[in-house]
Amino acid sequence: MSSTIKILAPVAGQVINLSDVNDPVFSQKKLGEGFAVKPSSGKIVSPVTGKVVMVAETKHALGLQTAEGVELMIHLGIDTVELDGKPFDWQVAAGSEVKAGQQLGTMDLQAIKNAQKDDTVILAVTNTADVLAGIDLALGTKATGEIAATITLKQTKSAPAAANKKENKYQTTAREIVKAVGGADNVKNVMHCFTRLRFTLNDNSIPNDDEVNNIKGVIDVTRANNQYQIVIGQTVEDVYDELIKLLGPEYAGQGEAARATPAPEANQSIGGKIKNGFFQLIGVITGSMMPVIGLLAASGMLKGILNILTNFCHMSTASPTYTIINAMGDASFYFLPLIVGFTAAQRLGSNPVVVSIIGGFLIYPDLVKIYASGKFSYFLAGVGINANFFGIPIHIPQYTYSIFPMIFAAWMAAKIEPWIKKWMPVTLRQIFTPLVEIFLVGMTVLIIVGPVISFISTGIAKVLQWLLTVNTALSGLIIGGLYQILVIFGLHWAVVPIIANDIAATGHSILNGIVSVTMIAQGAGALAVWFKTKHNPDLKGLSLSAAISAAVGITEPAMYGVNLKYGRVFMTSSLGAAIGGLVNGLLKVDMYGFTGSLIGFPSFVPKAGQGNPNNLLNFWIASIVTIVAAFALTYFFGYKENDADSPKTAPKKKNLANV
Repeated sequence: MSSTIKILAPVAGQVINLSDVNDPVFSQKKLGEGFAVKPSSGKIVSPVTGKVVMVAETKHALGLQTAEGVELMIHLGIDTVELDGKPFDWQVAAGSEVKAGQQLGTMDLQAIKNAQKDDTVILAVTNTADVLAGIDLALGTKATGEIAATITLKQTKSAPAAANKKENKYQTTAREIVKAVGGADNVKNVMHCFTRLRFTLNDNSIPNDDEVNNIKGVIDVTRANNQYQIVIGQTVEDVYDELIKLLGPEYAGQGEAARATPAPEANQSIGGKIKNGFFQLIGVITGSMMPVIGLLAASGMLKGILNILTNFCHMSTASPTYTIINAMGDASFYFLPLIVGFTAAQRLGSNPVVVSIIGGFLIYPDLVKIYASGKFSYFLAGVGINANFFGIPIHIPQYTYSIFPMIFAAWMAAKIEPWIKKWMPVTLRQIFTPLVEIFLVGMTVLIIVGPVISFISTGIAKVLQWLLTVNTALSGLIIGGLYQILVIFGLHWAVVPIIANDIAATGHSILNGIVSVTMIAQGAGALAVWFKTKHNPDLKGLSLSAAISAAVGITEPAMYGVNLKYGRVFMTSSLGAAIGGLVNGLLKVDMYGFTGSLIGFPSFVPKAGQGNPNNLLNFWIASIVTIVAAFALTYFFGYKENDADSPKTAPKKKNLANV
């Protein structure tokens, strides 16, 4: 290996020291050693021979790696990320092999100047600490492709090994997969589930399934839902990470913002666009919830234990022991807006800390007290006005336990932050960008989104009340089938006060009995997934714990961790709830407490001399019907084991050299 590498000027112009760049990140060499060029031409060439490992989605930066392991970044201008890629045109993509001096693309210098941005081109060795022993710059005017620097590589015993290190097995698998699916140019995006990679390709006919199957580390290949799916097994995350290193972060379709694929949209009908948008929204909701599902399941089981202690072991709800255990189990739900704000921001590309703070603002104790007081100045369109902001009357709703408002906040933050950066001076950004973002997004959610949700919730609640007066069987069918959909979007909050008022005024609530059925159904759907899953221990464990949590009245793990994720499972579970709700209505099952689902059966015992003496029996009949309906519909129609992203029991035979 050569101990030195010549670095060519990526553009023609004046080569200067990094310390002279008008940006502290580069001038202080936080991204590594290198140099900058004040460009006189927009033609961009490769400074080295190597491979393109990253092209930024906004096209303002490109990453290269040499055979010696040197990693370089070409950054086109200062703050040009805000120009959405308009001045830049690349002729290469992630995965492309390039030669030193080969043209990579162009940049429109005039467009950058018109946008009042600095057009300085920076070249940085991003792994300076690992490979660089020294750098000699050739300052001054250089033509495109002239030598601008010479770097000396570390010559310690470990340096050659690091530079010439062999690929690990995940890197090899990833590299061969990229080649087999047609290279980076054929990839729109890639995501992963429990055990498989899911590619969205430009041309699905390019990959040869047998060739992919023979790649070491690949268990099986399948094509479904317009995706090219490669089963890897439990090491899928390791291979996925190497894929993203090869392709670039803009290709990531899970956990990060997926690359835009607008082409199909133009040909979609309005109904198709609505359907596509709905499923994208569900994908964002489940993706935002997945990181906390295990926590919610554990918290749900803890609250279930607490219910057992209070209902059957005579633990007082006023005791310090109850308070401590309840706080432990309730914390993840109470602070759910803060947690979901963080995970949704990660998925949608906004600042997770900023969005988390917005979640904290919405559940700040003083704001919660305003809603909890129940004091309203007056009602506007059915929504109670309980506060004012600079004299403007507003409604502050309940945000604890809520999800949808925080997903909206993460989406809005992702849109508004680039706009703020366009006019905010660089020297003020660190403090004032989050300040403006928190204020604008926080107040939009508080003053507009929250009241809109409350308005819709109030309307839905009135419809439910009307249904109950018309026919309990019909209301059980409709409410049972649709209630958990309301929960997804936080539209169920107006129903809770109706239940509370019913119990306070009359001592019972038929509506709450129907809601209880929907909890049981979601748990039964998750239980069917547990029964049918044979070869995926992660999903099997999650679905069982989710079913148990639903049985004790906590449906979030079942809904967001299993049922919504697999789509049809949520639908078949909701159909089971509709059937159970119908039976519940026919039997006129009443409820005398708040605790629902199976653990809440004491709430269906009427007081002496009140209500139907067979009410508890009718509850068990409706519950069993619900479990059987939701379980059977899910088992036979809602879920296939192939959905579990698990390898087949008997994988295809492979060349022994590849095993």
